[in-house]
Amino acid sequence: MVIHISSHSPFEAKIGYSRAVIDGTMVYVSGTTGYDYKTMVMPDDVREQARNAFATISHALEEAGSTIKDTVRVRYYITDMAHYDGLVEVAGKVFGDIRPAATMLVCGLTRPEMKVEIEVTARIGAHEH
Repeated sequence: MVIHISSHSPFEAKIGYSRAVIDGTMVYVSGTTGYDYKTMVMPDDVREQARNAFATISHALEEAGSTIKDTVRVRYYITDMAHYDGLVEVAGKVFGDIRPAATMLVCGLTRPEMKVEIEVTARIGAHEH
């Protein structure tokens, strides 16, 4: 059974996706940018964007019965290598002890204010094993 998780972002309905999808014991979290979804403001600083993205991801994982500690795969998308150090600073604090498989791509994102997008795959209860 597949279960869809929503963060109630206006982008979900417009584009037609879910923040996360649970399939069995796996949770697939969509690419998440740095919007503060309470204010719909995108901070300029890549570190703040990354913190906001991780907060949104963490919330979706918790709603799915998982945690950021259950992450087994992470994909980072940045718009410029100049953002690398800021993203790594934040990501290292989040995943330093978890050490999921990771990929980072430099690419364009859908809006010019977006500097980073983060996508994760987690297993429910993975950190308990």
